[in-house]
This record gives sequence, structure tokens and C-alpha cells, in this order.
Amino acid sequence: MTDATSRDGTRSGSTAQPVGGAKGPDELRQQIEQTRGQLGDTVEELAGKADVKGRAKARAADLKDKAGAMSVQLRSSAAHAGHAVQGRAGRAGHAAHDKADRARDTAELHTPPGRARGAVRAGLGHPRAVLVAGAAAGVVVAASLVRRRQHGHC
Repeated sequence: MTDATSRDGTRSGSTAQPVGGAKGPDELRQQIEQTRGQLGDTVEELAGKADVKGRAKARAADLKDKAGAMSVQLRSSAAHAGHAVQGRAGRAGHAAHDKADRARDTAELHTPPGRARGAVRAGLGHPRAVLVAGAAAGVVVAASLVRRRQHGHC
């Protein structure tokens, strides 16, 4: 027994062929076909490893699929977050509207119905009088501003 042979009479390596030759032509043909098949598998494996461009395309396609899946997941998360924010904004808007209504109601309850309402009603009934009064008030304010400027207060 040599270093390349094992106890059962087969050689070490990729093919487990008996050390001795074939016992006949049929067995020899069978061994040749088996060796060809193993050699073909080995060549295909080596060709696959040597095809850098093909492996790069396959890797790119895989990464593209993963990116698409991640995009779908992110869109779903963003939509969920948007709905949550929209709900909170709606609730805040309703709360603000309710507070404004309560403030208006409180102001109406505490406003004295006296002179202010009467003046507003009178003004609505006589719009020319309101215009004249407003113009007179404007003249008074303008005159006081001119006087202040002349005396160096501004």
C-alpha cells in the first residue's frame, strides 16, 4: 500500500476509483463516463466562479429586490405615521375649536348690555354719522401728532 492509496484499495482525491485497472471493457467505459461526469461538474463549477460579470449581475438583482422590499416597508411605515399625525392634528383642532366656543360663550355672558351695544346699534343705523365722527377723531389724532413733533417729543 502506497501513500496515495487507502486501506480499501481506493486512491485519495476527487475520484474514488480502485487502484487496479478495470476488469473489463464495460467497467472501463463506466469509469470513463463517471470521470467525464465529475470532470464536467468541476468545469461548470470553475466556470461559474470565473464568471465575475454574471455573478455581479446576480448580486445586483438580489440587492435590487432587497431595496424594493425595504422601500415598500418604509412607505408603509410613513403612511402609518402620517395617519397618526393626521389623527392627532384633527383632535387638536377640535379641542381648539371647543375652547374658542367656550371663550365666546363666556364673553357673551360677561359683556354688559349697556352703552357699547347701544352705540353699535346706533352706528349701524346711521353710517354717515359714524364716518363723520371717525374723520373728526382722525383730525384730532393727526393734530396732536403734529404738535408733538413740533415740540420735539418724537
